[in-house]
Amino acid sequence: MFKPVNRYIQIKLPEVMRQTTSGIVLPDDFKPAEERYGTAEVVSCAPDVRFKEQIAYGTSVIVDKSMIEEITINNNTISIVLDNYIVGIIN
Repeated sequence: MFKPVNRYIQIKLPEVMRQTTSGIVLPDDFKPAEERYGTAEVVSCAPDVRFKEQIAYGTSVIVDKSMIEEITINNNTISIVLDNYIVGIIN
């Protein structure tokens, strides 16, 4: 089990479906332009996160997607972000 430290928050990103409405097949390595910010779900957070009282497991947050870090351990990928890249909490 992973436990974040040093102000990191473990997040779960929403599943993205690759569909086109035009019927055109896109290459697997094609990446459309993405928004800078997106939503994520909190999985766990470090004890020293500055706003820990406001977030818990399952809380939806708005995050700067360019600052998300991915760690792969034993074929499991974990997404983390520092608390200062959480720009909002969705109630």
